[in-house]
Amino acid sequence: MNNTSPNKYIDREKSWLTFNARVLQEAGDSSVPLLDRLRFLGIFSNNLDEFFRVRYAAIRRMNFENVDTEKVLGGITAEKLLKEITEVVIEHQSESLRILGEIEQKLEKENIFIINENEITKDQEAFIKDYFTQIVSPALVTIMLNDLDTFPLLKDTSGYLAIKLKVDSFGKKNEVRYAVVEIPNSINRFVVLPSNNEQQHIILLDDVIRLNLHSIFNVFNYSSISAHMIKITRDAQLEFDSDLSKSFINKISDSVKERRVGEPVRFVYDQAIDKDTLGFFLHRMHINSSDSIIPGGRYHNRRDYMSFPNLGRYDLLYKKNVPLPVPGFDLDGSLLEKIKKKDYLLSTPYQSFSYLIKFLREAAIDPNVVTIKITLYRLAKNSQIVSSLINAAKNGKKVTVQIELQARFDEASNISYSEQMQTEGIELIFGVKGLKVHSKICVIERVEESKVKRYGFISTGNFNENSAKIYTDVTLFTANQEILKDTAKVFEFFEINYKVYRYKHLFVSPHYTRVKFNKLIEREITNAKSGKEAFIKLKMNSLSDFKLIDKLYEASNAGVKIQLVIRGICCIIPGVKGMSENIEAISIVDNYLEHSRIYIFGNDGSPEVFISSADFMTRNLDGRVEVTCPIYDEDIKEELIEIFNIGWKANVKARVHTENLKNDYRRNGDEKPYRAQLEMYNYYRNKLEVIPEKV
Repeated sequence: MNNTSPNKYIDREKSWLTFNARVLQEAGDSSVPLLDRLRFLGIFSNNLDEFFRVRYAAIRRMNFENVDTEKVLGGITAEKLLKEITEVVIEHQSESLRILGEIEQKLEKENIFIINENEITKDQEAFIKDYFTQIVSPALVTIMLNDLDTFPLLKDTSGYLAIKLKVDSFGKKNEVRYAVVEIPNSINRFVVLPSNNEQQHIILLDDVIRLNLHSIFNVFNYSSISAHMIKITRDAQLEFDSDLSKSFINKISDSVKERRVGEPVRFVYDQAIDKDTLGFFLHRMHINSSDSIIPGGRYHNRRDYMSFPNLGRYDLLYKKNVPLPVPGFDLDGSLLEKIKKKDYLLSTPYQSFSYLIKFLREAAIDPNVVTIKITLYRLAKNSQIVSSLINAAKNGKKVTVQIELQARFDEASNISYSEQMQTEGIELIFGVKGLKVHSKICVIERVEESKVKRYGFISTGNFNENSAKIYTDVTLFTANQEILKDTAKVFEFFEINYKVYRYKHLFVSPHYTRVKFNKLIEREITNAKSGKEAFIKLKMNSLSDFKLIDKLYEASNAGVKIQLVIRGICCIIPGVKGMSENIEAISIVDNYLEHSRIYIFGNDGSPEVFISSADFMTRNLDGRVEVTCPIYDEDIKEELIEIFNIGWKANVKARVHTENLKNDYRRNGDEKPYRAQLEMYNYYRNKLEVIPEKV
């Protein structure tokens, strides 16, 4: 292999940071509506929090445990990687502050002002003080620190004001005392102030507290007081004890509670804070130079910008497209009767998630349905999916739910739902030891003419009506008995997991997915070498498995044309002569989160198409239960190929994956602007106009 690049792979962590930089690009893009730019800033911050809690924390543990990190991390030590990550994050934080300042200036031109406690009018001051007394003060936690032997636990889901007072007491003049005030999560961070004119004013909760510091600390005879924001991020790894008397659900619950006291991995502070105040907090919290200490601006926890009030200014937001119906799939009629005749594909958020709810609601009351089995990973608050399943159990159906209690940061929610469903008589399965269950499958059994017939759906996304509004996913509804027989075997595996089942149609991780995709790539290599048509088109969230990357390099060298649409982590290096010259890779970051996994293999002119819950990541292939489903309906095949092709034409919100991690926008010469997500909605709207209902 004549590889002119010194590397074969892009570092996973740096690739992820590059993805988050694409989110930050959206916040900085002047063509994005102003309030949506703030939302992207919030997403950027939220992503970064999770990165530090999970990935940064994992590398930090490797560093402390003296693991051979150069081997694990592909030629770089953990210590060096942590340092490089911190440098990149500081640069991104600085850019995010610049972007926030720019957005605030443009909001002011729209008569929207984000003001602090020093910029308010007398009327606003009166409102804020009353608001503080009635709403904020009862929710405040304030802790004086000097006399405590043990420093209090600071939560990584909260922001805090670090308080410094100079106090005259008991003959001591200007004695320095420190305190911390937790900014309540239970109150909206953005307080809309009353206005007597066209201007709209917003003040952050932080500044509401700053204005009322005297009300909090009036017990002290202080000569000066200051408040600067700090934020801690903790290692989010779950630790399980070996107590055999505990149920799995109790172990998860206890572990989630223990997460609150995880080791600090990042400390962000207002760079205007006094040096002695910063030193006091770092010393008392046992934070040292080996941790990521990041200077920031006046405000942290910018993930809260995801819920910035719209102020009725819908002109400053992306236009919301109404979810469309699926042609021929009538929500007013019986979905089961429709599915009996043909397969249907649902593409959210372009089409309505209501089809999944309707399917389960119909099954819940159908007297011929006897069983419902479903996997659940992440659920919405007040989940209609869970409500539908409880409804089915109340109607005497045997309902079996495989719920993943280790869905990161959704553990507590899933535990709560588990207890609720158990109470209602639903049979729960808590997965397979050592494997997360990430598959998105449902199968029901219905008695028809004394025989059991199966119906079901297989999806790329979570059964979550909230995320379905912003995540692009595809779901296959089918009555194909062969596919559903395989699907039922997956549920058998959940219950009897010492047995390795054989599947005729589905690819199921951890036993078969890697082997099956290897064979599909190998076939394209063979076809290319034989002069036959050979191509691979893959749409996924992340590509980081080195073995499959090597296989794609081999395919490229054999002449297979490979197109990759990869939203997030991309460790492959495209376009290198002698290694990957036949590989192109792009990322689309736009109003919706690209989440569907669609895999297309040329097969000498008869393409084979698959949808999957699995990315090309080692954890998906070897460490989780994932399901990849072939598409046999020719119309749905064409639709999925068109979904990929629409994404591939993108030249507005698409960036090119390259080794230099520059996030350069993809420009297709003189071609007119092509925004893939908008074109996707138009594609489905046009299908309603031109495609007659099929019976």
